[in-house]
Amino acid sequence: MGRWSGPSTVLVCLLLLRLPPLPACPAACRCSSSGEVDCSARALHEVPQGLATNISSLWLGYNFITVLGPRSFPALPGLLLLSLPHNRLGLIHPQALVGLGALQELDLSNNYLTVLTPETFLPLTSLAKLNLGSNRLEELEPEVLQSLPQLQALLLQDNPWVCSCDILPLWRWLSHNREKVQEKTFLQCKVPEQLNKYPIMAFGNESFRQCQETSLSAQHYLVFLTIGPFSFLASIFFCTFMGFITVVYHNMRREPHFWRRPCICKGH
Repeated sequence: MGRWSGPSTVLVCLLLLRLPPLPACPAACRCSSSGEVDCSARALHEVPQGLATNISSLWLGYNFITVLGPRSFPALPGLLLLSLPHNRLGLIHPQALVGLGALQELDLSNNYLTVLTPETFLPLTSLAKLNLGSNRLEELEPEVLQSLPQLQALLLQDNPWVCSCDILPLWRWLSHNREKVQEKTFLQCKVPEQLNKYPIMAFGNESFRQCQETSLSAQHYLVFLTIGPFSFLASIFFCTFMGFITVVYHNMRREPHFWRRPCICKGH
């Protein structure tokens, strides 16, 4: 029996060498053979390191992540779903999502986001669903959404929207993309108080008539800034000239003899 132990051991070793290596899985996460990585509710303060490059879904909800810095994720060409709800996320760096070009669904709901720039989602050319509900967004530039050419579903509910003239560009985008906006009735104004809980989608063109009439382009402001100093100098010159004319006029009325020609009279 002992003579077979040598070849058997060699055979087992060869088989082990031919087995493909197991994909990496962070210690705080649970990984499945289907490519799903679940790191939810692990008291994480940042995206875990050591993620395999072939994962398809990443769940990071219910943690304490506050910032997504530049390149927070490795290149994940097969990642289709990224879930980050119920964190403390307040800042996303413009380079944070680089390498996630295949991503189709992104959940950022129930966080502390106040500002999003067009560069934030620029790498996500395949994104179809975006959830920004229950954040602290008071306004949102349409350019942020225009950078997502494949967007089909957008959730914006439960944000403290400020319904002033600044929301006009977003309202226009929403009006032209109604089929993409889910839960329209939950898009409600927070400020001003008289419009609290008023549905944003219920506004019409007449609601923004004053904003459209009073809005000025950058060229208009430049003209005003140029004309202003010249008008100020011209007004000073005009006032000085009119003051001089007034003084001369009063002197002529009070001392008319001053302007008479001298008379040389002959003595008798």
